[in-house]
Amino acid sequence: MLLCLEGARRSRDAHGDHPGALFGIIQGGMYSALRQESLAGLRQIGFPGYAIGGLSVGEDNALRLRVLDELLPQMPEACPRYLMGVGKPLDIIEAVARGVDMFDCVLPTRNARNGHLFTSQGVLRIRNACHRGSAVPVEEGCECFACRHFSRGFLHHLQQCGEMLGARLATIHNLHYYQGLMASLRRAIQAGQLAQFVARQRSLLQEDSQKFQAAAS
Repeated sequence: MLLCLEGARRSRDAHGDHPGALFGIIQGGMYSALRQESLAGLRQIGFPGYAIGGLSVGEDNALRLRVLDELLPQMPEACPRYLMGVGKPLDIIEAVARGVDMFDCVLPTRNARNGHLFTSQGVLRIRNACHRGSAVPVEEGCECFACRHFSRGFLHHLQQCGEMLGARLATIHNLHYYQGLMASLRRAIQAGQLAQFVARQRSLLQEDSQKFQAAAS
């Protein structure tokens, strides 16, 4: 941990007052004492923002949430808090509920290339045979370019034949979905209804995950 903090200190000194925010990255795996040591050292150095690294690397969901529950109350409220590499909708929602501000992940685009499309009702697997010939959009009411102009049946065909347009349209839809999800979270926070929003989404997305696991077993 001393080496990590020394690297952070040298980075902060080299960055100086240059434009752009430099984030200190909290490390320590699943070990509470190491996480707290890392956070304390980074706060002493001083950064415009703080990131939580080393999560979403295969650990159990309960472990990730435990780390967040322990760290976030100790992180400066006036600084942006960034959770690195987390991208599943429910994981984002749970993290926002605990005070995370920012995320990054390849999941919306990577999963799009593999035919997994995110909707308000859960994940739609466009390669499944049930979508062959379907005339409905990926999600009714969605305003993305893919849903306004193309059907599930057409996207299914593109994915099945390996046409790159299928991956592009799926990516457009998934990015639109994620932008909408974050907008909904902001509105819920502003309206003082975050807890209710999280409870609804948790129930919906957990139910979708259970259905998928049952179908795969």
